[in-house]
Amino acid sequence: MPVLPSKDDVLSVLRGVVDPELGSDIVDLGMVREIDVGDDGTVTATVVLTISGCPLRTQIKEDVESKLRGLPGVREARVKFGEMTQQERSDLMQRVRRKLAENPPATEVPLTTRVIAVASGKGGVGKSSVTVNLATAMAARGLRVGVLDADIWGFSVPRMLGIAGRLGATDARKIRPNHIAVGDGELEVVSMSFLVDDEAQALMLRGLMLFKALEQFLTAVGWGELDYLVIDMPPGTGDIQMALSRLLPRTELLVVTTPALAAQRVAVRVADMARRSYLKVLGVVENMSTFTCEHGETYTLFGEGGGRSLADDLDVPLLGQVPLEPELSAANDVGRPLAMTAPEGEAGRAFASIAERVVTELLPPIDMAGCTVRMMETVEATLGPRDD
Repeated sequence: MPVLPSKDDVLSVLRGVVDPELGSDIVDLGMVREIDVGDDGTVTATVVLTISGCPLRTQIKEDVESKLRGLPGVREARVKFGEMTQQERSDLMQRVRRKLAENPPATEVPLTTRVIAVASGKGGVGKSSVTVNLATAMAARGLRVGVLDADIWGFSVPRMLGIAGRLGATDARKIRPNHIAVGDGELEVVSMSFLVDDEAQALMLRGLMLFKALEQFLTAVGWGELDYLVIDMPPGTGDIQMALSRLLPRTELLVVTTPALAAQRVAVRVADMARRSYLKVLGVVENMSTFTCEHGETYTLFGEGGGRSLADDLDVPLLGQVPLEPELSAANDVGRPLAMTAPEGEAGRAFASIAERVVTELLPPIDMAGCTVRMMETVEATLGPRDD
């Protein structure tokens, strides 16, 4: 009589079945709920899926049956399917996100680069304006700042920066960002706008295509040595947000809201998404905080308290309140950010203050001057590599 496999034997072999969507084996993912080894050599494995109509159901079934039939003593392999509960699905996604955060894929963004994603719960709060002016204010401090327009179908960063033209290529056969000098600093800019023939062309992308677009911007672009990478995110908590948490889990979120409490309640969802994906929330910026007319009267056109309330709810700092100024909108429209052309104005001072707080207090540049690796690079550049 043949020796039958044990349940541990079955579990071990099922670790070779990988869910291609989640990137882990079905045992680690907790998808194997029950194993039955019959005296006649029939082995039955009950596998729970995230949803009963999972499109990978057939592939998983074939892979499980194939692995089971390879065990000595197995005459017949059977697979039963079940469906996870809502709590099990939530626990599963938490395990997947934690694993991705611990083992991120390689990108062209140097590990010494601070990554800030500028996010919002809804459109119309001035997120792109904050991105452009904050990045410009940081570059004006003599820093090298990358700006990634990750709003793939709603790109606006190039127009606000007054930059156009196709992306070139580096000597290493990587995409070369478009470049802007800002005082002693630099901006390196990448956007889908540089890849389309007509700015008015609608881009209809979703799901995997959006993931691949963002992945290309992070892995195929030769960013070079950056102090910061500032990413303009699309509004909400969709595919791009989830992709970024997988590709650059060291990203920190800067949440933009307006004084309206309704906007603040929507922005809370972005922070919740970040924390579920193990991303840190750096702080809150309240845009369109007040309007001062030519007579000196100040008005709270969009209400008040939203930024402070959001920051308090999230237990993060309120980094700044940017006033509503016609000059700010006009500067964005002509591609000359206010932080570059009129830093002495109220809005310009607000962006400079936010940049200073980020750079000097919350997320200072990483100084590699005393690092052993950097010292060795300097020695080799001066004396040449060692023979051994």
